[in-house]
Amino acid sequence: MTTAIANPKAQYLLGASLEVLHFESSEWIETIHLWKDEVRFFKDLVKKRAFSVKSNPDYQAMIKNLDAIYTDLFDDMERNIIEHEKLLSKLEMGEKGISDQDYRKRHEYILSQMDTFSADFTAFKKILFHYEKGL
Repeated sequence: MTTAIANPKAQYLLGASLEVLHFESSEWIETIHLWKDEVRFFKDLVKKRAFSVKSNPDYQAMIKNLDAIYTDLFDDMERNIIEHEKLLSKLEMGEKGISDQDYRKRHEYILSQMDTFSADFTAFKKILFHYEKGL
């Protein structure tokens, strides 16, 4: 019996060149910027409904979650990716104490975080869409 790889793309990319991994990190930053724009849009959308649903506890929870997603998760993830890119720079400059394997392991960890958050954010958007349709 063979076991399936959870994310075959991840296994392939982790064996790729450092330039490819750098490109993927750049894509992550772009994705986070898109998510930030989406959150601002969603927050504006929910606030427009404020006059009719302000006393609704679901509305209050939605606003709180939007703030938490934007300020905590996105900014923290973006900082992690930037630090990861700094590690690549040090690796390419031949700084002692940094190995290719260390960079790849960190890349794998961030990739896992991005995949998890992407799934969670998609679920959140579905809830938000359902909520907005119900108003």
